[in-house]
Amino acid sequence: MTTPANESEGTPDTAVPPPTGLTVSVRNTDGSTAICTLAGDLDMETLAPAKRALDELVASGVRTIVVDLGQVAFCDSSGLNLLLQARMSADAQGTRFLLAACAPSVQRVLELTGADAVFSVHPDAATALAAGG
Repeated sequence: MTTPANESEGTPDTAVPPPTGLTVSVRNTDGSTAICTLAGDLDMETLAPAKRALDELVASGVRTIVVDLGQVAFCDSSGLNLLLQARMSADAQGTRFLLAACAPSVQRVLELTGADAVFSVHPDAATALAAGG
């Protein structure tokens, strides 16, 4: 009787490594407000799609951008820098830039750096939308 090589290691044949990277989705709620949801790791190697989406939202002329960070597993200094730059670009266009549902890892970065003082942070997207109106 033979056994698969990974069975002896206690790993089933169907084991799949955890996903890496960043998923970005954008939803316009009413024509003047958009929610950008980020999921995964927000770091130097993965932030290009988030930068592209946030730049496009700022350029689109929406009045309010809500960035939902509830599914961000990791955020490094480049991810924080992206959020800070996007906030400044939005502010220059007269667009409100709100953070929502910050995952504990993101909240910790915001607190450690003092960036929580410059962002409007809300417990969830619905609260942010109500504040952004």
